[in-house]
Amino acid sequence: MLSLFAEIQEYVKHSLPVGGDHILHLREYGRADGIPVLFLHGGPGAGCEAFHARFFDPDVYRIILFDQRGCGLSAPHASLYANTTWDLVRDIEQIRSHLKIENWLVFGGSWGSTLALAYAQTHPERVLGLILRGIFLCRQQDIQWFYQEGASRIFPEFWQDFIAPIPVEERGDLLSAYHKRLFSEDEVARMAAAKAWSVWEGCSSNLHPNPAVVQHFSNPYVALSLARIECDYFMNDCYLKPNQLVKNAAKLSGIPGVIVHGRYDMVCPVDQAIELHQAWPEAELNIIADAGHSALETGIVDALVRATNQMAGRLK
Repeated sequence: MLSLFAEIQEYVKHSLPVGGDHILHLREYGRADGIPVLFLHGGPGAGCEAFHARFFDPDVYRIILFDQRGCGLSAPHASLYANTTWDLVRDIEQIRSHLKIENWLVFGGSWGSTLALAYAQTHPERVLGLILRGIFLCRQQDIQWFYQEGASRIFPEFWQDFIAPIPVEERGDLLSAYHKRLFSEDEVARMAAAKAWSVWEGCSSNLHPNPAVVQHFSNPYVALSLARIECDYFMNDCYLKPNQLVKNAAKLSGIPGVIVHGRYDMVCPVDQAIELHQAWPEAELNIIADAGHSALETGIVDALVRATNQMAGRLK
């Protein structure tokens, strides 16, 4: 089994204004003259962590991490102003231009896979390859599974904590009920809702419960941006047309790809990876038998590091 590469420090940071008062926080790791790879974090609203750079060989890759609008170290925090999927796609192009990169490998997990697909289908000429983990197609059925009924039957004890902030009479539409509270003027109600929303995701992400993951999702700073941005995006179908990413998969033709998905992913069930692969059969599909959703599941780490090593050999 392959593991993450050793810890490394970024060699440069950038603050990039992209309009609408948004300033993106960027970090670069590895070799300045290496194969450029863009890491797209999940959520939307989660932000990057230092370990995200460790999926890539720093002797081979120029590794670029950035916090998307409203999250991580980007500013303003938890802002939904001018914050849509297509604003993020434009941001990616602005980052590429700012860094003077002609084209690059794009790596994304969960919501990061959604954004990677939206970007690649919009700018296929800029994409050397795609490595995607925990496919999230952002269809109504995918959102309803996790936030209304489906995963609730797998994790009923965690689900009780998720619905606790919502009165019984509002539980028929949990997205709307949460949106109301996450954008309330009542700071106590807002933070209680944010923490319950975020911890539900943290509790459901691993095949075996991981207290460190739950603790991370419990952090109020993380919880607020994650909950507000996710809920608003999901209320708006992530600004995508119905099944758009699968219907537009032909635009990925000629782009080498690897799809990695945990068999027991309860956040983004594996049928999403299967449907994407059916529409994009030239991509390699790896279903990890003993894994859930988290990027840090042992089998998923192994598959992702193998994919980045293999892609490096292909792109050199």
